Amino acid sequence: MPRMTMIEAIRDAHVVAMERDGKVVVYGEDVGYFGGVFRCTQGLQERFGKERCFDSPINEAGIVGTAIGMAAYGLRPCVEIQFADYVYPAYDQIVSEAARIRHRSAGDFTCPITIRMPTGGGIFGGQTHSQSPEALFTHVSGLKVVVPSNPHDAKGLLIAAIEDDNPVVFLEPKRLYNGPFDGHHDRPVTPWAKHPLGEVPAGHYTVPLGRAVVRREGAAVTVLAYGTMVYVAEAAAQASGIDAEVIDLRTLHPLDLDTIVASVKKTGRCVVVHEATLTSGFGAELAALVQEHCFYHLEAPVRRIAGWDTPYPHAQEWTYFPGPARLAAALVEVMEG
Repeated sequence: MPRMTMIEAIRDAHVVAMERDGKVVVYGEDVGYFGGVFRCTQGLQERFGKERCFDSPINEAGIVGTAIGMAAYGLRPCVEIQFADYVYPAYDQIVSEAARIRHRSAGDFTCPITIRMPTGGGIFGGQTHSQSPEALFTHVSGLKVVVPSNPHDAKGLLIAAIEDDNPVVFLEPKRLYNGPFDGHHDRPVTPWAKHPLGEVPAGHYTVPLGRAVVRREGAAVTVLAYGTMVYVAEAAAQASGIDAEVIDLRTLHPLDLDTIVASVKKTGRCVVVHEATLTSGFGAELAALVQEHCFYHLEAPVRRIAGWDTPYPHAQEWTYFPGPARLAAALVEVMEG
């Protein structure tokens, strides 16, 4: 089975989707000729032509707005926002139009668009290239929100997103593009070529939206994570010596609540970790759901580990980043609680 980086897997997902369906179009800033700032769309314009893969102006509201119109006329746009930090000018189009059109039209129209955007930090991008805005989208009814953690899932989830008749926000942790990252920034990077999840099947396959997966089985505490934090959670479990069960959510909305509840009822404890700021982060929703559905099984309060409530700092990147040491300390505290 071929091994790919996440960049290559995302590119391959585009190829598969565009070959299977002539209505799939791909565009965004520098997406066509240049192949995207991270090269996720490299070669698509040459292969499929300028009518199906092209560059847009630097206008995020225009990118999403035109995608909504294309979708209403029967196309399946997959557009790229160059960094998740740049999505805010398009937020009104996403919330007020894309997420609402099915309901406003009583089902006469759907909005099968996929909005890809690199998310998260760990690359010294500072406050304008490191944000994790997933909670802004999970709060909006009508959107699906996906965060892959590896090349295998990235390809399958992206194909599933493109084929879905609903608008999907597809957040790509940029720190994982070339290899898994467990938060130990001072250690050599492990390439995806040496990781089992770097194996990506050829051709068409999908990873169903709304289905989580247990990455590490355990009996002492459940760790809910997604994106880069999956590997941080695995590293923290190993460092602490605690038999933690690590769940990779993969899709934040719809959420696989059944997998979460089954795990927490087994372990009796839960820690939630995400890179986004703590206050009103998606971890708060997860903690509330665990408390609501697992209250009589909990042996300790649900604990959240997240980025601090500040803009993402450039000079203090690793103080902000929720690394394995901070998470391991939380695991110990929860076990003692």
